[in-house]
Amino acid sequence: LARLLLHHRTNAHTSSTMNQPVMVMNQNAKRETGSIARANNIAAAKAVSDIIRTTLGPRSMLKMILDASGGIVLTNDGNAILREIDVTHPAAKSMIELSRTQDEETGDGTTSVIILAGEILHLSQPFLEKDIHPTVIVRAYMKALDAALKVIDSISFPVDVNDREAMMNIVRSSIGTKFTSRMGELVPNLALDAVMCVARKNEDGTNDIDIKKYAKVEKIAGGSIEDCKVLKGVMMNKDVVAPGRMRRRIENPRIMLLDCPLEYKKGENQTNVEITKEEDWAVLLKMEEDWIKETCAKIAEFKPDVVVTEKGCSDLACHYLSKAGITALRRVRKTDNNRIARAAGATIVSRVEEIRESDIGTGAGLFNVEKIGDEYFTFFVDCKDPKACTIVLRGASKDILNEIERNLTDAMGVARNVVHDPRLLPGGGAVEMAVSRALAEEATKIEGVEQWPFRAIGVALEVIPRTLAQNCGANVIRTLTKLRAKHAEGEAAKSFGIDGNRGTIVDMKELGVWDPYAVKVQSIKTAIESATMLLRIDDIVSGLSQKNADGMASAGVATGGGGDDDEE
Repeated sequence: LARLLLHHRTNAHTSSTMNQPVMVMNQNAKRETGSIARANNIAAAKAVSDIIRTTLGPRSMLKMILDASGGIVLTNDGNAILREIDVTHPAAKSMIELSRTQDEETGDGTTSVIILAGEILHLSQPFLEKDIHPTVIVRAYMKALDAALKVIDSISFPVDVNDREAMMNIVRSSIGTKFTSRMGELVPNLALDAVMCVARKNEDGTNDIDIKKYAKVEKIAGGSIEDCKVLKGVMMNKDVVAPGRMRRRIENPRIMLLDCPLEYKKGENQTNVEITKEEDWAVLLKMEEDWIKETCAKIAEFKPDVVVTEKGCSDLACHYLSKAGITALRRVRKTDNNRIARAAGATIVSRVEEIRESDIGTGAGLFNVEKIGDEYFTFFVDCKDPKACTIVLRGASKDILNEIERNLTDAMGVARNVVHDPRLLPGGGAVEMAVSRALAEEATKIEGVEQWPFRAIGVALEVIPRTLAQNCGANVIRTLTKLRAKHAEGEAAKSFGIDGNRGTIVDMKELGVWDPYAVKVQSIKTAIESATMLLRIDDIVSGLSQKNADGMASAGVATGGGGDDDEE
Protein backbone atom coordinates (compact mmCIF):
# COMPACT_ATOMS: atom_id res chain seq x y z
CA LEU A 1 0.00 0.00 0.00
CA ALA A 2 2.79 2.41 0.97
CA ARG A 3 4.55 1.67 -2.32
CA LEU A 4 1.33 2.33 -4.28
CA LEU A 5 0.77 5.65 -2.47
CA LEU A 6 4.34 6.76 -3.18
CA HIS A 7 3.94 5.85 -6.88
CA HIS A 8 0.65 7.79 -7.03
CA ARG A 9 2.22 10.90 -5.41
CA THR A 10 5.18 10.83 -7.81
CA ASN A 11 2.84 10.69 -10.83
CA ALA A 12 0.70 13.53 -9.48
CA HIS A 13 3.81 15.67 -8.96
CA THR A 14 5.16 15.05 -12.45
CA SER A 15 1.79 15.72 -14.12
CA SER A 16 1.41 19.01 -12.20
CA THR A 17 4.90 20.14 -13.30
CA MET A 18 4.11 19.04 -16.87
CA ASN A 19 0.99 21.25 -16.98
CA GLN A 20 2.83 24.35 -15.80
CA PRO A 21 3.72 26.64 -18.74
CA VAL A 22 7.49 27.09 -19.19
CA MET A 23 8.32 30.81 -19.36
CA VAL A 24 11.29 31.18 -21.69
CA MET A 25 10.77 34.78 -22.74
CA ASN A 26 10.40 37.92 -20.71
CA GLN A 27 6.85 38.63 -19.53
CA ASN A 28 6.97 42.13 -21.02
CA ALA A 29 7.94 40.89 -24.47
CA LYS A 30 5.28 41.40 -27.11
CA ARG A 31 5.23 38.60 -29.66
CA GLU A 32 3.40 38.22 -32.94
CA THR A 33 3.68 35.00 -34.92
CA GLY A 34 2.60 33.51 -38.22
CA SER A 35 -0.14 35.15 -40.25
CA ILE A 36 -0.72 37.98 -37.72
CA ALA A 37 2.93 39.07 -38.00
CA ARG A 38 2.73 39.03 -41.80
CA ALA A 39 -0.56 40.92 -41.89
CA ASN A 40 0.88 43.63 -39.60
CA ASN A 41 4.04 43.91 -41.71
CA ILE A 42 1.99 44.34 -44.87
CA ALA A 43 -0.23 46.95 -43.21
CA ALA A 44 2.82 48.90 -41.99
CA ALA A 45 4.49 48.82 -45.42
CA LYS A 46 1.26 49.94 -47.08
CA ALA A 47 0.92 52.82 -44.59
CA VAL A 48 4.45 54.07 -45.40
CA SER A 49 3.84 53.87 -49.15
CA ASP A 50 0.52 55.74 -48.79
CA ILE A 51 2.29 58.63 -47.03
CA ILE A 52 4.38 59.48 -50.09
CA ARG A 53 2.12 58.24 -52.88
CA THR A 54 0.98 61.78 -53.73
CA THR A 55 4.57 62.96 -54.24
CA LEU A 56 5.08 61.00 -57.50
CA GLY A 57 5.07 62.73 -60.87
CA PRO A 58 5.16 66.31 -62.16
CA ARG A 59 1.82 67.20 -60.54
CA SER A 60 3.00 65.99 -57.16
CA MET A 61 2.05 67.51 -53.83
CA LEU A 62 4.50 68.87 -51.24
CA LYS A 63 4.71 67.66 -47.66
CA MET A 64 5.42 69.95 -44.72
CA ILE A 65 7.13 68.26 -41.79
CA LEU A 66 8.04 69.73 -38.43
CA ASP A 67 11.28 68.12 -37.31
CA ALA A 68 12.38 67.42 -33.73
CA SER A 69 14.21 70.74 -33.35
CA GLY A 70 11.15 72.72 -34.47
CA GLY A 71 12.45 73.42 -37.99
CA ILE A 72 10.25 73.01 -41.06
CA VAL A 73 11.01 70.69 -43.97
CA LEU A 74 9.10 71.47 -47.17
CA THR A 75 9.69 68.87 -49.87
CA ASN A 76 8.32 66.21 -52.18
CA ASP A 77 11.50 64.13 -52.22
CA GLY A 78 10.49 60.67 -50.93
CA ASN A 79 13.74 60.11 -49.07
CA ALA A 80 13.74 63.55 -47.40
CA ILE A 81 10.16 63.01 -46.16
CA LEU A 82 10.73 59.53 -44.75
CA ARG A 83 14.02 60.60 -43.16
CA GLU A 84 12.16 63.09 -40.97
CA ILE A 85 9.32 60.75 -39.94
CA ASP A 86 9.67 58.95 -36.62
CA VAL A 87 8.43 55.35 -36.96
CA THR A 88 8.22 52.58 -34.38
CA HIS A 89 7.06 49.55 -36.40
CA PRO A 90 10.05 47.42 -37.50
CA ALA A 91 8.61 46.70 -40.98
CA ALA A 92 7.99 50.41 -41.56
CA LYS A 93 11.60 51.12 -40.50
CA SER A 94 12.79 48.55 -43.03
CA MET A 95 10.75 50.31 -45.76
CA ILE A 96 12.25 53.68 -44.89
CA GLU A 97 15.69 52.09 -45.11
CA LEU A 98 14.85 51.20 -48.75
CA SER A 99 14.49 54.81 -49.82
CA ARG A 100 17.81 55.64 -48.16
CA THR A 101 19.53 52.79 -50.00
CA GLN A 102 18.01 53.93 -53.28
CA ASP A 103 19.10 57.51 -52.60
CA GLU A 104 22.69 56.51 -51.83
CA GLU A 105 22.91 54.09 -54.75
CA THR A 106 21.30 56.12 -57.54
CA GLY A 107 20.12 59.46 -56.12
CA ASP A 108 16.65 59.21 -57.70
CA GLY A 109 13.60 56.92 -57.68
CA THR A 110 13.20 57.02 -53.89
CA THR A 111 9.42 57.56 -54.07
CA SER A 112 8.74 54.88 -56.69
CA VAL A 113 10.71 52.20 -54.82
CA ILE A 114 8.56 52.65 -51.69
CA ILE A 115 5.26 52.75 -53.65
CA LEU A 116 6.26 49.62 -55.57
CA ALA A 117 7.33 47.65 -52.48
CA GLY A 118 4.09 48.63 -50.70
CA GLU A 119 1.99 47.49 -53.67
CA ILE A 120 3.81 44.13 -54.03
CA LEU A 121 3.22 43.40 -50.33
CA HIS A 122 -0.42 44.47 -50.63
CA LEU A 123 -0.94 42.02 -53.52
CA SER A 124 0.72 39.23 -51.51
CA GLN A 125 -2.09 39.30 -48.93
CA PRO A 126 -4.64 37.22 -50.94
CA PHE A 127 -2.04 34.47 -51.54
CA LEU A 128 -1.25 34.25 -47.83
CA GLU A 129 -4.97 34.08 -47.03
CA LYS A 130 -5.26 31.14 -49.46
CA ASP A 131 -2.51 29.39 -47.47
CA ILE A 132 0.10 29.52 -50.22
CA HIS A 133 3.42 29.15 -48.43
CA PRO A 134 5.57 32.33 -48.31
CA THR A 135 8.59 30.52 -49.80
CA VAL A 136 6.50 29.59 -52.87
CA ILE A 137 5.47 33.24 -53.27
CA VAL A 138 9.08 34.38 -52.83
CA ARG A 139 10.31 31.89 -55.45
CA ALA A 140 7.73 33.17 -57.93
CA TYR A 141 8.71 36.79 -57.20
CA MET A 142 12.38 36.10 -57.87
CA LYS A 143 11.50 34.42 -61.19
CA ALA A 144 9.39 37.46 -62.06
CA LEU A 145 12.33 39.76 -61.22
CA ASP A 146 14.62 37.88 -63.63
CA ALA A 147 11.97 38.01 -66.37
CA ALA A 148 11.37 41.74 -65.74
CA LEU A 149 15.10 42.53 -66.02
CA LYS A 150 15.28 40.72 -69.39
CA VAL A 151 12.35 42.82 -70.68
CA ILE A 152 13.96 46.05 -69.40
CA ASP A 153 17.24 45.13 -71.15
CA SER A 154 15.37 44.64 -74.42
CA ILE A 155 13.67 48.07 -74.18
CA SER A 156 16.79 50.04 -73.16
CA PHE A 157 18.93 51.87 -75.72
CA PRO A 158 22.31 53.63 -75.51
CA VAL A 159 22.83 57.39 -75.27
CA ASP A 160 25.83 59.55 -76.18
CA VAL A 161 27.14 61.10 -72.95
CA ASN A 162 28.73 64.00 -74.85
CA ASP A 163 25.41 65.01 -76.48
CA ARG A 164 24.40 67.83 -74.14
CA GLU A 165 20.81 68.08 -75.37
CA ALA A 166 20.14 64.36 -74.78
CA MET A 167 21.69 64.58 -71.30
CA MET A 168 19.60 67.69 -70.54
CA ASN A 169 16.42 65.77 -71.46
CA ILE A 170 17.26 63.01 -68.97
CA VAL A 171 18.05 65.39 -66.11
CA ARG A 172 14.99 67.47 -67.00
CA SER A 173 12.67 64.46 -66.61
CA SER A 174 14.21 63.73 -63.20
CA ILE A 175 13.68 67.36 -62.10
CA GLY A 176 10.24 67.52 -63.78
CA THR A 177 8.59 65.96 -60.72
CA LYS A 178 10.29 68.34 -58.31
CA PHE A 179 9.74 71.82 -56.91
CA THR A 180 12.51 73.37 -59.05
CA SER A 181 10.91 72.28 -62.35
CA ARG A 182 9.32 75.75 -62.66
CA MET A 183 12.77 77.33 -62.69
CA GLY A 184 13.30 76.03 -66.22
CA GLU A 185 16.78 75.01 -67.34
CA LEU A 186 18.58 76.31 -64.24
CA VAL A 187 18.95 73.14 -62.13
CA PRO A 188 19.57 70.70 -65.05
CA ASN A 189 22.34 73.01 -66.30
CA LEU A 190 23.94 73.27 -62.84
CA ALA A 191 23.80 69.49 -62.35
CA LEU A 192 25.28 68.67 -65.77
CA ASP A 193 28.07 71.24 -65.46
CA ALA A 194 29.00 69.96 -62.00
CA VAL A 195 29.04 66.28 -63.02
CA MET A 196 31.02 66.93 -66.22
CA CYS A 197 33.49 69.01 -64.20
CA VAL A 198 34.06 66.30 -61.57
CA ALA A 199 34.14 63.35 -64.02
CA ARG A 200 37.51 61.73 -64.39
CA LYS A 201 38.58 58.80 -66.58
CA ASN A 202 40.19 55.85 -64.79
CA GLU A 203 43.02 53.82 -66.29
CA ASP A 204 40.65 50.93 -67.13
CA GLY A 205 38.41 53.27 -69.15
CA THR A 206 35.61 53.62 -66.56
CA ASN A 207 34.45 56.98 -65.26
CA ASP A 208 35.11 58.04 -61.68
CA ILE A 209 32.58 60.62 -60.48
CA ASP A 210 32.70 61.49 -56.80
CA ILE A 211 30.05 64.17 -56.37
CA LYS A 212 30.00 63.93 -52.59
CA LYS A 213 33.69 64.78 -52.17
CA TYR A 214 34.41 67.13 -55.04
CA ALA A 215 31.16 68.96 -55.87
CA LYS A 216 30.35 71.18 -52.91
CA VAL A 217 27.05 73.03 -52.61
CA GLU A 218 27.35 76.43 -50.93
CA LYS A 219 24.01 78.00 -49.97
CA ILE A 220 23.89 81.77 -49.47
CA ALA A 221 20.52 83.29 -48.60
CA GLY A 222 19.72 86.49 -50.50
CA GLY A 223 20.10 87.44 -54.14
CA SER A 224 17.92 86.01 -56.87
CA ILE A 225 17.66 82.39 -57.98
CA GLU A 226 19.17 83.33 -61.39
CA ASP A 227 22.48 84.05 -59.59
CA CYS A 228 23.06 80.31 -58.97
CA LYS A 229 26.16 79.10 -60.81
CA VAL A 230 28.83 76.41 -60.98
CA LEU A 231 32.30 77.78 -60.20
CA LYS A 232 35.21 76.19 -62.02
CA GLY A 233 37.11 75.93 -58.78
CA VAL A 234 36.53 76.18 -55.04
CA MET A 235 34.76 78.64 -52.77
CA MET A 236 34.94 78.75 -48.95
CA ASN A 237 33.43 80.84 -46.21
CA LYS A 238 36.83 82.23 -45.09
CA ASP A 239 38.77 85.47 -45.08
CA VAL A 240 42.55 86.00 -45.12
CA VAL A 241 44.28 85.85 -41.72
CA ALA A 242 45.42 89.52 -41.67
CA PRO A 243 42.92 91.46 -43.81
CA GLY A 244 44.80 94.78 -43.93
CA ARG A 245 48.24 93.39 -44.69
CA MET A 246 47.54 90.51 -47.08
CA ARG A 247 46.35 90.72 -50.68
CA ARG A 248 42.75 89.76 -51.36
CA ARG A 249 43.07 89.39 -55.13
CA ILE A 250 45.88 87.54 -56.91
CA GLU A 251 45.89 86.47 -60.55
CA ASN A 252 47.50 83.14 -61.48
CA PRO A 253 48.49 82.44 -57.85
CA ARG A 254 51.03 79.84 -56.74
CA ILE A 255 49.16 77.87 -54.07
CA MET A 256 50.75 75.90 -51.23
CA LEU A 257 48.54 73.54 -49.16
CA LEU A 258 49.64 72.49 -45.68
CA ASP A 259 48.35 70.03 -43.12
CA CYS A 260 50.54 71.30 -40.27
CA PRO A 261 50.31 74.23 -37.83
CA LEU A 262 52.21 77.47 -38.48
CA GLU A 263 52.53 78.12 -34.77
CA TYR A 264 54.85 76.72 -32.10
CA LYS A 265 53.86 73.17 -31.13
CA LYS A 266 52.42 72.81 -27.67
CA GLY A 267 53.25 69.73 -25.59
CA GLU A 268 50.96 66.72 -25.99
CA ASN A 269 50.30 66.56 -22.24
CA GLN A 270 51.12 68.92 -19.41
CA THR A 271 54.67 70.09 -19.84
CA ASN A 272 56.70 71.44 -16.92
CA VAL A 273 59.89 73.38 -17.53
CA GLU A 274 62.06 74.35 -14.58
CA ILE A 275 64.26 77.35 -15.19
CA THR A 276 67.01 78.41 -12.78
CA LYS A 277 68.29 81.49 -14.63
CA GLU A 278 66.15 84.32 -15.91
CA GLU A 279 68.10 84.46 -19.19
CA ASP A 280 66.99 80.89 -20.02
CA TRP A 281 63.39 82.06 -20.19
CA ALA A 282 64.33 84.59 -22.83
CA VAL A 283 66.25 81.86 -24.70
CA LEU A 284 63.15 79.63 -24.63
CA LEU A 285 60.95 82.34 -26.13
CA LYS A 286 63.67 83.13 -28.69
CA MET A 287 63.77 79.45 -29.74
CA GLU A 288 60.02 79.47 -30.35
CA GLU A 289 60.30 82.64 -32.42
CA ASP A 290 63.28 81.29 -34.36
CA TRP A 291 61.39 78.09 -35.17
CA ILE A 292 58.46 80.07 -36.58
CA LYS A 293 60.86 82.37 -38.49
CA GLU A 294 62.68 79.36 -40.01
CA THR A 295 59.41 77.69 -41.00
CA CYS A 296 58.17 80.85 -42.71
CA ALA A 297 61.56 81.26 -44.45
CA LYS A 298 61.33 77.68 -45.81
CA ILE A 299 57.82 78.43 -47.11
CA ALA A 300 58.96 81.75 -48.65
CA GLU A 301 61.78 79.98 -50.55
CA PHE A 302 59.17 78.48 -52.91
CA LYS A 303 57.62 81.92 -53.55
CA PRO A 304 53.98 80.91 -53.04
CA ASP A 305 51.30 83.63 -53.32
CA VAL A 306 48.76 81.82 -51.12
CA VAL A 307 49.39 79.44 -48.21
CA VAL A 308 46.39 77.42 -47.01
CA THR A 309 46.69 75.42 -43.79
CA GLU A 310 44.19 73.14 -42.05
CA LYS A 311 45.64 74.06 -38.64
CA GLY A 312 46.37 77.35 -36.88
CA CYS A 313 48.65 80.19 -37.92
CA SER A 314 50.10 82.35 -35.14
CA ASP A 315 50.35 86.16 -35.23
CA LEU A 316 54.11 85.97 -35.58
CA ALA A 317 53.92 83.58 -38.55
CA CYS A 318 51.29 85.87 -40.01
CA HIS A 319 53.73 88.82 -39.70
CA TYR A 320 56.60 86.97 -41.44
CA LEU A 321 54.32 85.71 -44.24
CA SER A 322 52.77 89.12 -44.91
CA LYS A 323 56.31 90.59 -44.92
CA ALA A 324 57.19 88.12 -47.68
CA GLY A 325 54.03 89.15 -49.59
CA ILE A 326 52.26 85.82 -48.96
CA THR A 327 48.51 85.60 -48.26
CA ALA A 328 47.55 83.01 -45.64
CA LEU A 329 44.28 81.15 -44.86
CA ARG A 330 44.04 79.11 -41.68
CA ARG A 331 41.79 76.39 -40.19
CA VAL A 332 40.42 75.33 -43.57
CA ARG A 333 38.33 72.16 -43.57
CA LYS A 334 40.02 68.96 -44.74
CA THR A 335 37.37 68.47 -47.46
CA ASP A 336 37.89 72.03 -48.77
CA ASN A 337 41.64 71.52 -48.81
CA ASN A 338 41.20 68.31 -50.84
CA ARG A 339 38.99 70.19 -53.31
CA ILE A 340 41.57 73.00 -53.71
CA ALA A 341 44.29 70.37 -54.24
CA ARG A 342 42.28 68.73 -57.01
CA ALA A 343 41.21 72.01 -58.66
CA ALA A 344 44.60 73.76 -58.59
CA GLY A 345 46.80 70.69 -59.07
CA ALA A 346 48.57 71.09 -55.71
CA THR A 347 49.61 68.46 -53.19
CA ILE A 348 48.81 68.72 -49.50
CA VAL A 349 52.07 68.64 -47.50
CA SER A 350 52.21 67.44 -43.90
CA ARG A 351 55.63 68.85 -42.96
CA VAL A 352 57.16 72.13 -44.12
CA GLU A 353 60.58 70.41 -44.40
CA GLU A 354 59.23 68.11 -47.13
CA ILE A 355 57.89 70.73 -49.54
CA ARG A 356 59.00 70.33 -53.17
CA GLU A 357 58.39 72.54 -56.19
CA SER A 358 55.99 69.93 -57.65
CA ASP A 359 53.68 70.33 -54.61
CA ILE A 360 52.86 73.95 -55.52
CA GLY A 361 49.53 74.33 -57.35
CA THR A 362 49.50 76.65 -60.35
CA GLY A 363 46.23 75.53 -61.94
CA ALA A 364 43.99 78.31 -60.57
CA GLY A 365 43.50 81.46 -62.66
CA LEU A 366 42.36 83.76 -59.86
CA PHE A 367 42.41 83.96 -56.07
CA ASN A 368 39.85 86.42 -54.82
CA VAL A 369 38.11 87.32 -51.53
CA GLU A 370 34.64 88.85 -51.88
CA LYS A 371 32.12 90.10 -49.37
CA ILE A 372 28.63 88.64 -49.91
CA GLY A 373 26.05 89.91 -47.44
CA ASP A 374 27.84 90.16 -44.09
CA GLU A 375 30.45 87.49 -44.68
CA TYR A 376 33.67 87.10 -46.63
CA PHE A 377 34.08 84.26 -49.12
CA THR A 378 37.33 83.06 -50.67
CA PHE A 379 37.35 81.95 -54.31
CA PHE A 380 39.92 79.87 -56.19
CA VAL A 381 38.41 80.10 -59.67
CA ASP A 382 39.12 79.99 -63.43
CA CYS A 383 41.06 76.76 -62.97
CA LYS A 384 42.61 75.27 -66.12
CA ASP A 385 41.41 71.70 -65.61
CA PRO A 386 39.33 71.67 -62.45
CA LYS A 387 38.30 68.22 -61.31
CA ALA A 388 36.45 69.83 -58.38
CA CYS A 389 33.78 72.49 -58.35
CA THR A 390 31.51 74.52 -56.08
CA ILE A 391 27.85 75.14 -56.83
CA VAL A 392 26.71 78.48 -55.43
CA LEU A 393 22.98 78.58 -54.68
CA ARG A 394 21.22 81.91 -54.08
CA GLY A 395 17.59 82.23 -53.09
CA ALA A 396 15.05 84.11 -51.04
CA SER A 397 14.87 81.89 -47.96
CA LYS A 398 16.56 78.96 -46.28
CA ASP A 399 13.65 76.59 -47.02
CA ILE A 400 13.84 77.31 -50.76
CA LEU A 401 17.62 76.86 -50.75
CA ASN A 402 17.34 73.51 -48.94
CA GLU A 403 14.76 72.28 -51.47
CA ILE A 404 16.89 73.43 -54.43
CA GLU A 405 19.85 71.59 -52.89
CA ARG A 406 17.84 68.36 -52.50
CA ASN A 407 16.62 68.58 -56.11
CA LEU A 408 20.12 69.39 -57.34
CA THR A 409 21.57 66.36 -55.53
CA ASP A 410 18.97 64.13 -57.25
CA ALA A 411 19.75 65.70 -60.64
CA MET A 412 23.49 65.19 -60.15
CA GLY A 413 22.83 61.57 -59.14
CA VAL A 414 20.88 61.01 -62.37
CA ALA A 415 23.58 62.64 -64.53
CA ARG A 416 26.24 60.56 -62.75
CA ASN A 417 24.31 57.31 -63.36
CA VAL A 418 23.95 58.04 -67.07
CA VAL A 419 27.68 58.79 -67.41
CA HIS A 420 28.47 55.52 -65.58
CA ASP A 421 25.94 53.41 -67.53
CA PRO A 422 24.84 55.32 -70.65
CA ARG A 423 21.56 53.45 -71.28
CA LEU A 424 18.07 54.94 -71.22
CA LEU A 425 14.49 53.79 -70.79
CA PRO A 426 11.23 55.57 -71.64
CA GLY A 427 9.69 57.27 -68.58
CA GLY A 428 6.08 58.03 -67.61
CA GLY A 429 5.25 54.45 -66.56
CA ALA A 430 5.96 53.06 -70.07
CA VAL A 431 8.58 50.56 -68.83
CA GLU A 432 6.34 49.35 -66.00
CA MET A 433 3.44 48.79 -68.40
CA ALA A 434 5.63 46.93 -70.93
CA VAL A 435 7.08 44.70 -68.19
CA SER A 436 3.59 44.10 -66.76
CA ARG A 437 2.33 42.94 -70.15
CA ALA A 438 5.38 40.70 -70.75
CA LEU A 439 4.99 39.09 -67.30
CA ALA A 440 1.29 38.38 -67.93
CA GLU A 441 2.22 36.53 -71.14
CA GLU A 442 5.12 34.71 -69.45
CA ALA A 443 2.89 33.62 -66.53
CA THR A 444 0.79 31.38 -68.81
CA LYS A 445 3.89 29.18 -69.40
CA ILE A 446 4.42 28.56 -65.67
CA GLU A 447 2.77 25.49 -64.17
CA GLY A 448 1.31 25.20 -60.69
CA VAL A 449 0.58 27.74 -57.99
CA GLU A 450 3.63 29.89 -58.76
CA GLN A 451 2.02 31.51 -61.79
CA TRP A 452 -0.32 33.64 -59.63
CA PRO A 453 2.37 35.43 -57.58
CA PHE A 454 4.41 35.70 -60.82
CA ARG A 455 1.52 37.54 -62.46
CA ALA A 456 1.01 39.68 -59.33
CA ILE A 457 4.41 41.37 -59.87
CA GLY A 458 3.17 42.53 -63.28
CA VAL A 459 -0.01 43.89 -61.72
CA ALA A 460 2.00 45.61 -58.95
CA LEU A 461 4.17 47.42 -61.51
CA GLU A 462 1.04 49.10 -62.89
CA VAL A 463 0.91 51.14 -59.66
CA ILE A 464 3.41 53.64 -61.16
CA PRO A 465 1.34 54.67 -64.23
CA ARG A 466 -1.81 54.50 -62.08
CA THR A 467 -0.37 56.88 -59.47
CA LEU A 468 0.86 59.25 -62.22
CA ALA A 469 -2.67 59.41 -63.66
CA GLN A 470 -4.18 59.81 -60.18
CA ASN A 471 -1.89 62.69 -59.20
CA CYS A 472 -2.73 64.77 -62.28
CA GLY A 473 -6.47 64.29 -61.89
CA ALA A 474 -7.11 62.10 -64.96
CA ASN A 475 -9.75 59.37 -65.10
CA VAL A 476 -7.59 56.53 -63.79
CA ILE A 477 -9.54 53.52 -65.05
CA ARG A 478 -10.02 54.88 -68.58
CA THR A 479 -6.43 56.05 -68.91
CA LEU A 480 -4.97 52.75 -67.71
CA THR A 481 -7.29 50.71 -69.96
CA LYS A 482 -6.23 52.82 -72.95
CA LEU A 483 -2.56 52.36 -72.02
CA ARG A 484 -3.01 48.57 -71.71
CA ALA A 485 -4.74 48.47 -75.09
CA LYS A 486 -1.93 50.55 -76.63
CA HIS A 487 0.77 48.23 -75.27
CA ALA A 488 -1.11 45.22 -76.68
CA GLU A 489 -0.42 46.55 -80.18
CA GLY A 490 3.14 45.18 -80.10
CA GLU A 491 6.80 46.23 -79.97
CA ALA A 492 6.35 49.75 -81.36
CA ALA A 493 3.99 50.71 -78.54
CA LYS A 494 6.45 49.86 -75.73
CA SER A 495 7.52 53.49 -75.35
CA PHE A 496 3.97 54.78 -74.70
CA GLY A 497 3.30 56.09 -71.20
CA ILE A 498 1.34 58.72 -69.32
CA ASP A 499 2.09 62.43 -69.64
CA GLY A 500 2.19 63.38 -65.96
CA ASN A 501 1.10 66.99 -66.67
CA ARG A 502 -2.00 66.35 -68.78
CA GLY A 503 -2.88 62.76 -67.95
CA THR A 504 -2.95 61.72 -71.62
CA ILE A 505 -1.22 58.78 -73.31
CA VAL A 506 1.80 59.81 -75.37
CA ASP A 507 4.90 58.32 -76.95
CA MET A 508 7.72 59.09 -74.49
CA LYS A 509 10.21 59.34 -77.37
CA GLU A 510 8.34 62.36 -78.72
CA LEU A 511 7.73 63.88 -75.28
CA GLY A 512 11.41 63.39 -74.37
CA VAL A 513 10.86 61.91 -70.90
CA TRP A 514 13.61 59.42 -70.09
CA ASP A 515 14.70 57.41 -67.08
CA PRO A 516 18.28 56.23 -66.55
CA TYR A 517 18.63 52.44 -66.78
CA ALA A 518 20.46 52.23 -63.43
CA VAL A 519 17.70 54.03 -61.49
CA LYS A 520 14.87 51.93 -62.92
CA VAL A 521 16.59 48.57 -62.48
CA GLN A 522 17.75 49.43 -58.96
CA SER A 523 14.25 50.49 -57.85
CA ILE A 524 12.56 47.32 -59.18
CA LYS A 525 15.27 45.06 -57.70
CA THR A 526 15.16 46.80 -54.31
CA ALA A 527 11.33 46.76 -54.15
CA ILE A 528 10.97 43.06 -55.00
CA GLU A 529 13.85 41.93 -52.79
CA SER A 530 12.60 43.88 -49.77
CA ALA A 531 9.04 42.55 -50.28
CA THR A 532 10.37 38.98 -50.34
CA MET A 533 12.35 39.63 -47.18
CA LEU A 534 9.34 41.00 -45.29
CA LEU A 535 7.16 38.09 -46.49
CA ARG A 536 9.53 35.54 -44.98
CA ILE A 537 9.15 37.00 -41.48
CA ASP A 538 6.87 34.81 -39.36
CA ASP A 539 7.72 35.97 -35.86
CA ILE A 540 8.15 39.45 -34.41
CA VAL A 541 9.41 39.77 -30.86
CA SER A 542 9.58 43.26 -29.43
CA GLY A 543 10.55 43.07 -25.79
CA LEU A 544 11.80 45.53 -23.20
CA SER A 545 13.83 44.32 -20.26
CA GLN A 546 12.02 44.56 -16.91
CA LYS A 547 14.19 47.48 -15.81
CA ASN A 548 13.53 49.53 -18.96
CA ALA A 549 9.82 48.78 -18.88
CA ASP A 550 9.54 50.02 -15.28
CA GLY A 551 11.52 53.12 -16.17
CA MET A 552 9.28 53.86 -19.13
CA ALA A 553 6.10 53.17 -17.18
CA SER A 554 7.13 55.52 -14.38
CA ALA A 555 8.12 58.14 -16.95
CA GLY A 556 4.69 57.69 -18.53
CA VAL A 557 2.92 58.28 -15.21
CA ALA A 558 4.98 61.41 -14.65
CA THR A 559 4.07 62.86 -18.04
CA GLY A 560 0.38 62.10 -17.75
CA GLY A 561 -0.10 58.45 -18.59
CA GLY A 562 2.14 58.15 -21.65
CA GLY A 563 3.32 54.75 -20.36
CA ASP A 564 0.14 53.08 -21.63
CA ASP A 565 1.17 53.79 -25.22
CA ASP A 566 4.37 51.84 -24.77
CA GLU A 567 2.57 48.76 -23.54
CA GLU A 568 -0.08 48.66 -26.26
